Amino acid sequence: MAEGEPYLFHARISAALNIGLLDVRRLCDDVDKAWREGRVPLNAAEGFIRQLIGWREYVRGIYWQRMPAYAGLNHLNNDRALPEFYWTGHTRMRCMAQAIGQTLRLGYAHHIQRLMVTGNFALLAGIVPTAICEWYLAVYMDAFEWVELPNTLGMVMHADGGYLGSKPYCASGRYIQRMSDHCKACSYRVDQVTEEEACPFNALYWHFLIRHRPQLSANPRLALVYRSLDGMPAGRRDAVWQRGQSLLARLDAGQAL
Repeated sequence: MAEGEPYLFHARISAALNIGLLDVRRLCDDVDKAWREGRVPLNAAEGFIRQLIGWREYVRGIYWQRMPAYAGLNHLNNDRALPEFYWTGHTRMRCMAQAIGQTLRLGYAHHIQRLMVTGNFALLAGIVPTAICEWYLAVYMDAFEWVELPNTLGMVMHADGGYLGSKPYCASGRYIQRMSDHCKACSYRVDQVTEEEACPFNALYWHFLIRHRPQLSANPRLALVYRSLDGMPAGRRDAVWQRGQSLLARLDAGQAL
């Protein structure tokens, strides 16, 4: 993710695919041909084709197999309303302001922005799955329910309990720092956790893991994370929890972070 580069490294063909203007089989054949002719590297061709005939069709299958009951799943029992800043982009969190602002301007954001910025925040904050699903469906020009709903409810929100993906895609601000240049201009400090100016993603990440330990601690893909949590001094864990509680209380009061 790079500021001023909304389309960097992304093909922008999802809307044309989802509306039927591009044929998936023809597109995959064209990419395969380009690789065989030496015009693209194998890793690029494989990744591109796998997303289309692998993940995309997997998501389509889940939608048609599990609907309509799938749309109402809420495995983590989330009950928090979608914050108002999802509709305005008015937040001090630089990554969120950039992703939401771009979304509202262009009707587009790429996969990492959706999953690991706006989606990650909704997961950590405990937003009602139907609320964030409806937001994604409303704001993105490539969002059709069969592809949007399973990705959001299952992959982003883990609301299906791991049916679509084996772990929740939760992350702290450190991940966003590694994947972007947003943190340099942010009002918050990504290197802090419990302080008033600490990046909200940091405390909310640990708060999420603590409050959902009964549902998540047995997941082998989260074993290392929970070992880190258990190795944290008790006073530090208490401070992290209190910081998370404070941030969530602000959201409940309708305050932008």
